Amino acid sequence: MGLLDYLIFLLPTTGIMMLGFHSRKYIRGVVDFLSAGRLCGRYLLTIGDIANGISIIGILSFIEQKYKVGFAVNFWMQMMVPVSITLALTGYCVYRFRETKAQSIGQFLEMRYGSRGLRFYTSGVRVLAEMLAHSIMPAVAARFFMYFLGLPEYFSIGGFVLSTYITLMVVCMSLAITLICCGGTLTIVLTDTIQGLFCVPIMLLLGIFLFSKFDWGSQILPVISDRIAGESFINAFDIENARDFNIFSIVVSLVISILHRATWLGGGASGAARTPHEQKMAALLGQWRGILGGLLYVVIAISIMTILNHKDFARDARDIRTEIATRATNDILSDRTQRKQMIAAFEKIPAQTHVVGRDKPLSNKKNLETVYLETAERVLADAPGGRGKIQEFRSLYHQQMMSVVMHHLLGRGLLGLFALMMILAMISTDDSYIFSSTQTIVQDLILPFFKKPPSPHLHIWMLRLSAIGVGAFFLICSISFAQMDYIELFRMTVLPIYLGGCGPVLVLGLYSRFGTRQAAWTSMLSGTGLSLMFISLQRNWTNIIYPTLERYELVDITGRAFELFSRPLNPYVCWEMNPYKFPINSFESLFMIMMTTLALYIAVSCLTFQEPFNLERMLHRGIYNIDGTLKSKTEWSFRHILKTLAGITPTHTFGDKCIAWSLMAYSYLYTFFGTFLAVIIWNLIFPWPEKWWGTYFLIVFIMVPMFMAVITAVWFWLGGIIDMRNLLRDLKNRTADDLDNGMVRDGVSMADLAVFNTIEKKECEKEE
Repeated sequence: MGLLDYLIFLLPTTGIMMLGFHSRKYIRGVVDFLSAGRLCGRYLLTIGDIANGISIIGILSFIEQKYKVGFAVNFWMQMMVPVSITLALTGYCVYRFRETKAQSIGQFLEMRYGSRGLRFYTSGVRVLAEMLAHSIMPAVAARFFMYFLGLPEYFSIGGFVLSTYITLMVVCMSLAITLICCGGTLTIVLTDTIQGLFCVPIMLLLGIFLFSKFDWGSQILPVISDRIAGESFINAFDIENARDFNIFSIVVSLVISILHRATWLGGGASGAARTPHEQKMAALLGQWRGILGGLLYVVIAISIMTILNHKDFARDARDIRTEIATRATNDILSDRTQRKQMIAAFEKIPAQTHVVGRDKPLSNKKNLETVYLETAERVLADAPGGRGKIQEFRSLYHQQMMSVVMHHLLGRGLLGLFALMMILAMISTDDSYIFSSTQTIVQDLILPFFKKPPSPHLHIWMLRLSAIGVGAFFLICSISFAQMDYIELFRMTVLPIYLGGCGPVLVLGLYSRFGTRQAAWTSMLSGTGLSLMFISLQRNWTNIIYPTLERYELVDITGRAFELFSRPLNPYVCWEMNPYKFPINSFESLFMIMMTTLALYIAVSCLTFQEPFNLERMLHRGIYNIDGTLKSKTEWSFRHILKTLAGITPTHTFGDKCIAWSLMAYSYLYTFFGTFLAVIIWNLIFPWPEKWWGTYFLIVFIMVPMFMAVITAVWFWLGGIIDMRNLLRDLKNRTADDLDNGMVRDGVSMADLAVFNTIEKKECEKEE
């Protein structure tokens, strides 16, 4: 990278940090710091979320998955369209949670179940799982910039030799924490919006450049078509041998989308909209927003596949693979002799010229990466902790493909733009995740112990100090942990500590009157216990459990037992013995835990139910609608089925209806019926050849999204700027309520307690 590239990504980043510092003047109370004063418009929330949608950890995870299983699985992901779109259109969970005015999930739990202990326990589990799952973010970001920018392992300043890796992690965390300390959610929303406005045109420019760099017919299509039977990258009816990221993982994702819709709500941007309707519309617009990020991800993935596997780029591919392997070796090995031995072995590997149609098709077990992975296994086999090092090398090798390839693909100027997009995405994601954990710690683990509300000044400083502590935890974990698995599988290994049992507690807490405190405790405790059991098995499999099975000659009998239990769901669930990985992956274990805790919640609620819960009071409806907000009321009848599916209510303006109907038409008519069901029926009658699937992929996943992305970019740009202006205007005129800080008394927010007591007293007098 030259001076121009560094200026391109450093100057806008500096400007965003200055905006964050300037936003401090608008903080007048705790609700400003926690929820941006609940004054945000839909486009402000949506455009700001674009930067989150292209996080470094997200794009690296996507590349890992697609390089392993391709895009055929994406076809089956369209079975989720009716569910995901209907949930967005109806405001499922999002609308009701905003109605509660809860500043955190813990506050909602205490209001709903009347248990401060449940609030404390659930919040503790949430923050532990969240912090562990996201603790690899600084490491992933630091390695990305080291590999992408070609930075050395160490550098010296004033005679002191410093680690580039650790320095980058400190810088990444410092930027995010600084923004949080300036103004919490308000600063995050404002800076995320500016970051999103930068990212939208950059994403379009990069997508067009990368797609035009390769020829579709002679380069891209042959590469993505060259797979053995059962592992096709584009034929949706030829993926029965795909593992880890297959159709079963889509089923799990479908269940998660329903059961965990409210899981990560709670203050922050999820409760920052002006009204519940605006919060619902922001979630709805988020469906359009996904088109932008999805297009860029796909184009980057096919670019990486093409340059690494097509014969025209064999020399470039050899240099890229050697660089990735060398850097991964330097990262995992401290012994210089071992380093030199491995690097020398990699440098001896010649350029691999794979000719599609002449050579045997590639597979997960035998591909152009195999020789590098086998070389690492051979060198590390007899080294202390060799199995763990082998798995760590595999993870880093696949994780950092994108970093090195993009460095080779992009020219001057574009390198700076890509670096800018990534650093903006990193800041946006880091500050959101850190503040989510920060808010949970202060609001649900510290605040409930106050007998009297703390002053706004003290409250905000507790949030700032907590943010610094969370950032320090992320740094320590990133330095200490070796990430041994795919990014998404790593996260899905840790998150079930919280995800395993919270789904029924939150969703049925929002929508049912029968859920009880005892059921909530049962669901949470069983979910945590089962998750810890699976985590223990997965993390200790390589170094403890499998060697123990070998020692007592139990490998074969254990392997046969795994195969027997998974046989009914073969080939999509296939538990085979492996010395490096536990046979049951994270998606499968999470699914089993979720189904168990859901059944337990319902059963215990039925056994302990006494009287219906007062949902109207919690949701500020009916007599409890103290601010006079017009509420959505959906008519659930066959006559109004289309309106029901579109989520149309009296609160919808003409423009809102246009957005809802447009999204419904695009999602149901074009995506679900046109590009999914019709294609299934056609292939059942007349199976498509591979070339037809290539044309389908080109049109559905690249050309149409590119057209939609251009329209969405202009639309969201204008809406985001208008909403930002309105937010700054409204912040100047608002009056802060010091009691609106997340504290609960008698099952009601302290901000509502006096008013609700008066209302209920008047109602009692009327009845008498």
